[in-house]
Amino acid sequence: MRAAVLEQAGAPMIVVDDVELDDPGRGEVRVDIAWCGVCHSDVSQVDGVHPAITPTVLGHEAAGIVVELGPGATQLAVGDHVILSPNAACGHCYWCVRGEHSSCANSAAIAMSMLPDGSTRLSRRGEVVYRGLGLAAMAEQVVVAESAAIRIDRDLPLDLACIIGCAVQTGVGAALHAAKVRPGDSVLVMGAGGIGLSVVQGARIAGATRILVSDPVEARRTTALGVGATDVVDPSIDDIVSECHRLTGVGVDHAFDAVGSAALVEAGIAATRHGGTTVMVGAAPVDHEARIHVVTAMFTEKRIVGTLLGGCHAPRDFPRLVALWQRGMLDLEAMVTARRPLSEVNEAMGDMRSGRGVRTVLDIRNSPNGLSLGVPPIH
Repeated sequence: MRAAVLEQAGAPMIVVDDVELDDPGRGEVRVDIAWCGVCHSDVSQVDGVHPAITPTVLGHEAAGIVVELGPGATQLAVGDHVILSPNAACGHCYWCVRGEHSSCANSAAIAMSMLPDGSTRLSRRGEVVYRGLGLAAMAEQVVVAESAAIRIDRDLPLDLACIIGCAVQTGVGAALHAAKVRPGDSVLVMGAGGIGLSVVQGARIAGATRILVSDPVEARRTTALGVGATDVVDPSIDDIVSECHRLTGVGVDHAFDAVGSAALVEAGIAATRHGGTTVMVGAAPVDHEARIHVVTAMFTEKRIVGTLLGGCHAPRDFPRLVALWQRGMLDLEAMVTARRPLSEVNEAMGDMRSGRGVRTVLDIRNSPNGLSLGVPPIH
């Protein structure tokens, strides 16, 4: 099959090459990938900001159609439309039995770019190929645990469905699960990319009455207003912290770093009220360290919270997110701003680096030499 391979971090180009994929094992399924979103974490691996084990197939935000069931896979059927999750919870580890599925012992496989058993199911000319952030979905097919493929209704187009797999579950989940935004709360969202706009929508769904968004790109600020922001700020002109205190009088209830920056975490702490919460949502470079004044934090009872994939449990939360879209409460269309073939994966990375649009998604099935899933293209 064809796949986008990062041969080494910092390489000038991602290569679209032939890769071998093993058959599904027990409890696994094979999925034809229709669309895969390009996430900031993919770019960070390409640019060497986040360590990457190479060669690796990138992509962890995808949707497609089940084409083969491995032995013991009983919950899905061939032909099912599915969204893939990069974190397939095992259901029985220390964290899963406590309902903390995003902290499942299997989540270590995301960082290691392997399956929990240490294999990858991928190779190229006899050499092991790794699974970028655990999924390897910038490819014509993937083999995943059945629990990582969540069946969805066919009325949700797959080019929109794919972004639920990372950006949407992470952002909406950060608001609903990590911060537990309540009706009437005030919120600051720093960064209006895919994750930031999803935080905005999660806060709106939760009933926040003031949602302030900070982003240097005017088009993204405009989009934020369209999906629920009440106020927008250009951080290159206005001081975020001062604006939060001016608008609320005491500071916001919740601040979200949706970019991945120690400086934004520090700004969030300063922007929140006494007892407020700062949520670290974006994946910061590994060398970033935020400074916290311990005594001040103690006396103000401010909280700092980390979250992986928004604390979501895919089998529970993906159907909920689809239902919100069906009811017109979750805007996915505004977030997908460019569609490119797999052959333009390097240009798609450029979209993310430059802040062009919100989310670029890769059309895998209609790429040159790609698979045809027998489904008409979505425009």
